[in-house]
Amino acid sequence: MKRGKQPFELPDFYTPYPARLNPHLDEARSHSRQWARDMGMLEGSGIWDQADLDAHDYALLCAYTHPDATGPDLSLVTDWYVWVFFFDDHFLELFKRSNDRQGGKAYLDRLPAFMPMDPGAEAMPEPENPVEAGLADLWARTVPAMSQKWRARFAEATRNLLNESLWELSNINAGRVPNPVEYIEMRRKVGGAPWSAGLVEYAAHAEVPDAVADSRPLRVLRDAFCDGVHLRNDLFSYQRETQDEGELSNGVLVLETFLNCTTQEAADAVNDLLTSRLQQFEHTALTELAPLFAEKGVGPGQAADVTAYVKGLQDWQSGGHEWHMRSSRYMNEKPRQAAASPAASPLPGPTGLGTSAATLVVPTTRRAETARARGFSHIPYGRVGPSQLPDFTMPFKTRLSPHLEPARRNIVAWAYRMGILEPQPGIPGSHVWDEERLVDYDLPLCAAGIHPDASPAELDISSGWLAWGTYGDDYYPAVFGRTRDLAGAKVCTDRLSSFMPLETPDTPALAPANALERGLADLWARTAGPMTLPARRTFRTSVEVMADSWLWELANQAQNRIPDPVDYMEMRRLTFGSDLTTSLCRLAHGSSVPEEVYGSGIMKSLENAAMDFACLINDVFSYQKEIEFEGEVHNAILVIQNFFDCDYPTGVAITGDLMNGRMSQFQHVVTEELPVLYEDFNLGPKAREALQGYVRDLENWISGILTWHRDCRRYTEADLQRHHSTPPKLPSPLRPPSGLGTSAARIACAR
Repeated sequence: MKRGKQPFELPDFYTPYPARLNPHLDEARSHSRQWARDMGMLEGSGIWDQADLDAHDYALLCAYTHPDATGPDLSLVTDWYVWVFFFDDHFLELFKRSNDRQGGKAYLDRLPAFMPMDPGAEAMPEPENPVEAGLADLWARTVPAMSQKWRARFAEATRNLLNESLWELSNINAGRVPNPVEYIEMRRKVGGAPWSAGLVEYAAHAEVPDAVADSRPLRVLRDAFCDGVHLRNDLFSYQRETQDEGELSNGVLVLETFLNCTTQEAADAVNDLLTSRLQQFEHTALTELAPLFAEKGVGPGQAADVTAYVKGLQDWQSGGHEWHMRSSRYMNEKPRQAAASPAASPLPGPTGLGTSAATLVVPTTRRAETARARGFSHIPYGRVGPSQLPDFTMPFKTRLSPHLEPARRNIVAWAYRMGILEPQPGIPGSHVWDEERLVDYDLPLCAAGIHPDASPAELDISSGWLAWGTYGDDYYPAVFGRTRDLAGAKVCTDRLSSFMPLETPDTPALAPANALERGLADLWARTAGPMTLPARRTFRTSVEVMADSWLWELANQAQNRIPDPVDYMEMRRLTFGSDLTTSLCRLAHGSSVPEEVYGSGIMKSLENAAMDFACLINDVFSYQKEIEFEGEVHNAILVIQNFFDCDYPTGVAITGDLMNGRMSQFQHVVTEELPVLYEDFNLGPKAREALQGYVRDLENWISGILTWHRDCRRYTEADLQRHHSTPPKLPSPLRPPSGLGTSAARIACAR
């Protein structure tokens, strides 16, 4: 198709790794051409002919993205890419153009049957179209070389890639452009880069060990890789997707709409985000992998596999960029290449006769390196003044529990018993909080709004969890942050699981050594006792990920590093304890809703929208507290200021727009997508009623959190002056081990 003038000029790209070409390119081209014909994808398919396949040149893509693969491996990987791009165009032609969601769902529902975990034991159905035929052939050729764990991961990534095409179709039907956070999350599934990451394991002969596959470092590497792949593709495919396909799921269009800016400005912002995600990838690989290997006991061979996998992801980024620059499928005329010349390099080299070989050509840009430096240049404790609140919508009204007043009295008594406040005889106290702070923070008010229909006992437990989580959030920076004691913080975090036993909830494996542990043991016994074992396991995980997220905050604080915006939003849900509090809401509705429903993309979209709105409430109210009084770097407004290089009022306004976008998405999911979910899963009246109750709980959760921020005495300037006029008296450490080599083993815990 002949296209008109490019809608924007391609930006200068951050390309830190040179692209390399696999020598088996011609072999892969010849093989994939014959394979596509054998599968029925060319003449007669109504989608492609050989000229289309040759012009797209997927063999060139794979030769660039897998430069070290063997000839047979490159041919197989190329076949996978021919298949996935054919699927994309096939689904577009059959269902997207006609907005046929029902037909699209029936088409997608058949495809998992062609990915059996044991191809030798499980029969596949007879393929009915080229997509099914191609998948059946590829699966049988690929999985014998891979483990069961890899098969499960790759099958899930393939299902996500296929099924989330319905999300794109739903947005086209609704004429709806997604908000930026929603878009990044869903694009990972629709765009297929997690699927590509699985093929990197295959081509590099480097399976990621199961012990670390679900860890934060590997997840961040995978997600940053995915975002880089997709954002780059969005820049090159904007013209084709918006002008030819009527597509609304494109990052440039998303930011153009969200920021109300020109297409060029949106493209530059997408490129900045692409750069940030690549730099996040680098930062994670350099700072988080080695500690992970040590923690998990990863041996040299498995560590080498992970390193080869990381290198494979880097090769993919470089090769994918080079292919986009060459493929006829994309808009790639007249890119700006200023940074590719020595004169444009931010690192000057020697000049004059005989120095040409010493000139350092840096594959980066001034804009990229300025942004990187800015992220480490924050000056803490600067005066910012009272927190400014953006204009945001709150459509839900708060109802407060009638048991609020007794809960307020009970939480103080509980905090004394646990040693969170001044000690009673024989009970160590922490000195991080005093009674005035606890009363001013008024955590029972938050619980009363979140759980307005709770019994007195249930409200006390909810108040206790909120108090414990808030106390922990204050405890870690006070005890470990000031001294940069990351080793002590890790030991403290690792101990917490011992106070959440699964089989015997009221019998912890260790004796509590401080108020944090004592409070957790008490709350766990009272909460987990009535739960089923699977529910306890889910709930314990929510506590563990929150505590682990506090370590992430300490690491960034030690590096004086403002987080990447995507990493921040995703980790903020954990540091805020969103999983912990919402899981209590979910568990209250019993087992009438199948687990796969809660795991669906629609439910995750609903929950994440609610969580983000609540987290952003906290960030706008706590900006002065965190930036001016605590020297923090973890606040959405600061992250936005750093990313856009803008002032505080502009950061507040963008944050407000994001809050409204997340609230709009929450309401959209409730009104438009949940009814589709009910039909897709064929849910009965009881399950539908339970999900509707869960939605009401989320609405109460959001509104209750806002009411608490408005009415508690934790965030106003007067309260901050009173509570932060003198630093808290820090807990005394337990007696540490002494002697040569024991300095890293100290544990900063309260007596």
